[in-house]
Amino acid sequence: MTEMMEVSAPSLSLGAAVLPGEWNWSPLGEVTLGIYDCPHSTPKLTDDGPYVVRTQDIISGTFRKAGAARVSRETYLERIKRAVPTQGDLLYSREGTYFGIAAEVPEDEEVCLGQRMVLIRPDASVVNYRYLRYWLNSPFMASHVHGSKDGSVAARLNVSTIRKLPTLLPRLVEQAAIAETLGALDEKIAVNERIAVTADELALALALDERWEKRIRLGEIADLSKVQQVPQEMSDDLVDHYSLPAFDSGKAPDRCSPLSIKSGKFVIDSPAVLLSKLNPEIPRAWDVVPDGSVPSLASTEFLVLVPGLGISTHELWSVVAQRKFLEELAAKVTGTSKSHQRVRPAEVMETEVVDPRQFGEVGGQIRSLAQSILAARRESKTLATLRDTLLPQLMSGRLRVKDAEKIVEDHV
Repeated sequence: MTEMMEVSAPSLSLGAAVLPGEWNWSPLGEVTLGIYDCPHSTPKLTDDGPYVVRTQDIISGTFRKAGAARVSRETYLERIKRAVPTQGDLLYSREGTYFGIAAEVPEDEEVCLGQRMVLIRPDASVVNYRYLRYWLNSPFMASHVHGSKDGSVAARLNVSTIRKLPTLLPRLVEQAAIAETLGALDEKIAVNERIAVTADELALALALDERWEKRIRLGEIADLSKVQQVPQEMSDDLVDHYSLPAFDSGKAPDRCSPLSIKSGKFVIDSPAVLLSKLNPEIPRAWDVVPDGSVPSLASTEFLVLVPGLGISTHELWSVVAQRKFLEELAAKVTGTSKSHQRVRPAEVMETEVVDPRQFGEVGGQIRSLAQSILAARRESKTLATLRDTLLPQLMSGRLRVKDAEKIVEDHV
């Protein structure tokens, strides 16, 4: 068994928690069999083949296949020369907008590392890999790694810094119990996401461009809402913030203090469809029904579309989320930076979509599917909030597993 070393971690605070006596600290590098950096090259992407995991694919703490890129087998073999990612390993983002996030290598999927990623191979005799994922994604570690970042332009963690990351180690049996307790919530969230994705695909198939004859300019069936609010001037304690990262990490708004939001945002005061004008080839169309308990704000990278002519947001979403429509927008982008190209709002509103007024009974089916999607994702948001509340309590020893299990049982 690896010898435990006391870690000096002055920037890592567990608050006033008094850790159980049998818990230890160790540098991450001493509880792993290896930490492997990614190849420092940009992989050529293909339409099929093994997945290449990029930082944006794990921002929710799980690897999301939807939207993930693929590489050829030749490229895959080249990128796994240092280590073959296998179940029980962790994928970890070390640089960029989304860094310091861990996700498990998916079961029965071939994956390799994209740029800015490392592979962590836990030593199973010392640390439970699922517990380690929760620890690395805990608010304690989020605060710690952001204080350890390097790089004046792009935030990053060097591999040597990653090896020194402090790791809190309960007894193995307790690590497994913590992971199982939190995992029950994640499993329910995963089930909800599969329900949402399936309903999402069915709704889009019903509105598929090739199935319908009539077209109409988007501007004839929807209005652009441009009302803005400066969050810093709001007196509310909390708001729902619809941002691109929130969309990418599970299509759930971030409930946060308005003081934490830097610039003016669009106000969402009624059901609407948010359509990203940034890099429109990336499908980011969001069917939004505000919660109502707190104000809702949207990033100005979105267009806020309010449906007219008796159309629901669900039907509007089903036609603007179509691949063909998004490809037409992508052909109209401006901007010299390949990673930051935008389409002008006027161009969007002039582009034709399938006219949802011809849907008839299919419209009802789309509305029903959309309600299922919203319900699944709202429950997942509640479960994720519970998980994120329990996680620091368990990790700091303030809450013991048997008490957390009772709380979780009431929600799954």
